Amino acid sequence: MQNSPLAGFQYYQGKELWWQMKVGDALALIREPDNPHDPLAVRVEWNGHKLGYVPRKENEAVARQLDRGNRLQARIVRLS
Repeated sequence: MQNSPLAGFQYYQGKELWWQMKVGDALALIREPDNPHDPLAVRVEWNGHKLGYVPRKENEAVARQLDRGNRLQARIVRLS
């Protein structure tokens, strides 16, 4: 279990969708191995909308699990 803030939220669609999101909503974790900024990048989406990334300092374990083909569940635990 990991609890991470969202990196890059201010640059993506989160502000526009904020009022629709709820604690408990499912999030998709999508691996981006070809990301030019971080080879361990894991994108976070809500209902198909990009919200940001798992922070670089916390993404290695998540990226490795996804690379192994493991299914991970992610949820919104706090909106602040």
